Amino acid sequence: MSAVSSLVPARFLTIMAHLVIVITVFWSRENNVKACLPLEFTQEQYDTEDKKLVVALGVTFGLFAIELAGFFSGVSMFNSCQSLLSLAAHCSASVSLSFFVFEKWECWTYWVIFACCSVLPAFMEVLLFIAVFGLKKKPL
Repeated sequence: MSAVSSLVPARFLTIMAHLVIVITVFWSRENNVKACLPLEFTQEQYDTEDKKLVVALGVTFGLFAIELAGFFSGVSMFNSCQSLLSLAAHCSASVSLSFFVFEKWECWTYWVIFACCSVLPAFMEVLLFIAVFGLKKKPL
């Protein structure tokens, strides 16, 4: 199996690993929300921070939909540059979000992970969509 063809399953697996850990963060967000708050907090403060994290997770799910649509449609499946970027970003996100859950990091760290590891590959995916469907370029 060549290096380029092994990127496809590796990319899929890292995207799925990132998706699973985001679902885990969604289910166990209580400890991370409490880490964002002072020792004495009101229910209103808790609800505000919880909504912020839920919004971030919801946008992450939307970006997953964009990236998986491009992947499964074949727009970026065999594009080695997008595959390497996606592989690195989602692998980094999986490791970082594991620490986010287990070490109970503050909520602002999710936004940093989100910007580097979710927005960047989804943005590149959108550019590939534009190139393939809008400019009629070949997917590779």
